[in-house]
Amino acid sequence: MKAVLTFVFFIFIATTAMAQAPKKEVKVKTMTMEVELNITIAQDDAPQTEVARLYKFKNSRVKKALKFSTKNNRSKIA
Repeated sequence: MKAVLTFVFFIFIATTAMAQAPKKEVKVKTMTMEVELNITIAQDDAPQTEVARLYKFKNSRVKKALKFSTKNNRSKIA
């Protein structure tokens, strides 16, 4: 019974909230302004080359450093 009364109360509150007269929208005056962009782009004549290395082998230093394990990770024998 309590659930039914709560549901009816909720429906009553929701319908009264929807039935309220909406407030009038206030018109806002917009202004347009011009914007000047003074951007200078410096270009280098020398091309920049970046080197990316691909480690294919299991025993590379990077993979060993990334695949570390602590003493707590090891299994314990009872």
